Amino acid sequence: MKHLAVLAALLAPVSALADVNPTDWDEVVAQASGQTVYWNAWGGSTTTNEFIAWVGERVAAEYGVTLEHVKLTDTADAVTRVISEKQAGQDDDGAIDMIWINGANFAAMKEADLLFGPYAEELPNWALVDTEGKTVQTDFTVPVEGYESPWAMAQVVFVHNTATMPDPLGSMQALQEWAQANPGRFSYPQPPDFLGTTFLKQVLVDILDDPSVLAAPATDETYAQVTAPLWAYLDALTPNLWREGKAYPATGTAMFPLITDGEIDLSISFSPGAASTAIANFELPDTVRTFVLDKGTIGNASFVAIPYNSGSKEGAMVVANFLMSPEAQARAQDPAILGYGTVLNMAALSEQERAVFDNLELGIATLSPAELGQVQDEPHPSWMTRIADDWVARYGVAQ
Repeated sequence: MKHLAVLAALLAPVSALADVNPTDWDEVVAQASGQTVYWNAWGGSTTTNEFIAWVGERVAAEYGVTLEHVKLTDTADAVTRVISEKQAGQDDDGAIDMIWINGANFAAMKEADLLFGPYAEELPNWALVDTEGKTVQTDFTVPVEGYESPWAMAQVVFVHNTATMPDPLGSMQALQEWAQANPGRFSYPQPPDFLGTTFLKQVLVDILDDPSVLAAPATDETYAQVTAPLWAYLDALTPNLWREGKAYPATGTAMFPLITDGEIDLSISFSPGAASTAIANFELPDTVRTFVLDKGTIGNASFVAIPYNSGSKEGAMVVANFLMSPEAQARAQDPAILGYGTVLNMAALSEQERAVFDNLELGIATLSPAELGQVQDEPHPSWMTRIADDWVARYGVAQ
């Protein structure tokens, strides 16, 4: 990510809106018909891939938009492609029309004027979004300002098999003590995997006396002092991890089979409904439950963004708007489908639309909003970038 930010900062600004007017929705829909939207999105989950395929079916039927899912293992690959196209002067009809983007990549692309917009708050379904109770107007502390649109809410939960680990843990210190008493029964994905890096941030947020320091960009002066407790924590934890920290699951989806196979008792997820979805799909035993820490856990929104040189900006906006529709949001929240949190404000929906959400059975392992407790803010993306690089240097192993 460091080299991406440096490269992006060197590139000249471009006109983000060009000739596309997001405020004229009828014209957007008319122009979108017949367009193909190449959505670059993580492809490591069968259930997510199936949901995206369903979105493609719906926007094709309703709007005449063809949606192609370009499956990524790392969002940075899409960012690199856009940077390469800009360097080559390919400012029209780029290969990427929409990206399921994370905070660090969004910050780099926004700073370098690599994004189309602002568009998000002009989408018709934006009126249904909960802008007060959900973190949908900042991304890793970076103001969104209409350059990406939300489609799911996430929050860190810990997933445990109550058959072998009955009691939840209230803090990262308690997790450390439990791991010492139960060596080999916990792991996390190997950074720079997004969920693995999120675990590192969660450790830091929980053990710092004042985590608000993480809202500001990391500097050479602050970084070493602030992260010192993290490295001390990990030095003690690593020998007690699964396989003594000499191997790590590659991704979050690789952790659930370890619970099912009895290799570990505890894992981490960034989706409060993921465990219920896995139970419904017979990927986890029904003795699995989730918990959060006493001080709360990190939460954020999942966003999509449109590169500045997309040749199907109208089609991408149509897809982004559909993702915020009550129909798509309810389907995504269904634990039999995805189990994602909704970005919508229930008070803004019709009685019939609310009833769909009210009638969802969220699953035996899904915590209620009250049980999820306080949502801790994401650190500024500069912390994630440096922490991931340092983790690889200190603990990284070949896969």
